[in-house]
Amino acid sequence: MIIVVCVKQIPDPATPGALDSATNALKRDGKLILDESDGYGVEMALQLVTTAGSGEVMVVSMAPNGEMSGMRTALAMGAAKGVLVSDPALAGSDALTTAKILAAAIQKMGAVDLIIAATESSDGYTGTVPEQIAELLGMPSITFAKKVEVSGTTLKVNRQSEAGYDEVECQLPALISVTAGVVEPRYPSFKGIMAAKSKPVETFTASDLGVTPTGWAGAGQKIVSVTQAEARQAGDVVEDDGTAFEKIVVFLENLKVI
Repeated sequence: MIIVVCVKQIPDPATPGALDSATNALKRDGKLILDESDGYGVEMALQLVTTAGSGEVMVVSMAPNGEMSGMRTALAMGAAKGVLVSDPALAGSDALTTAKILAAAIQKMGAVDLIIAATESSDGYTGTVPEQIAELLGMPSITFAKKVEVSGTTLKVNRQSEAGYDEVECQLPALISVTAGVVEPRYPSFKGIMAAKSKPVETFTASDLGVTPTGWAGAGQKIVSVTQAEARQAGDVVEDDGTAFEKIVVFLENLKVI
């Protein structure tokens, strides 16, 4: 079973972020880490290959400056190899351009049975890239997967919904986007970390993939300005002097909560 996992490499949320003075966008010129949401997809892929008894997990990513630190984490978890698309002309790309790049990169990787992505990235939150990739590749797509099984060439998914979950089936090859908690991602072992350093990562540019980058102009949007969020104001303190409940009721009535 051949599975490709789309992984996004993002600035470490634990460190203070910085904005590019020219675009007001988040700087991505330093070390990038694996998006936490993509760890679930990598783990799911590894478990499916193990259950199948044979196969390979590959990862694909788009990142600036040839950065692959986050990809190395996925390789340390157990993925066999990766493909990185890195091109300065892709800066500011919208979701559709990103999907076109990833779809073209996946086609370079050969025939695959399953593509896995997170429901949405933790720094973009568009939630549209996985479905766009599926459309570009002519594959069925199942979103919000909370449980995944493969039986022969049939993909069985419990798809999370507001009322519980739907039981959905489709034929492979297909694409799924998984929710947080679908599995518990493993921690890379020391052996895995050392092995990841020698695992192959092939690098492409947009022109290598036959995709014309449009950057910020093509995205049709720009960040005009960024302002500091207002400090949270101190709340009202109600001391219980025997009539505190009356004050709380009045407060809730003013908010039209009751």
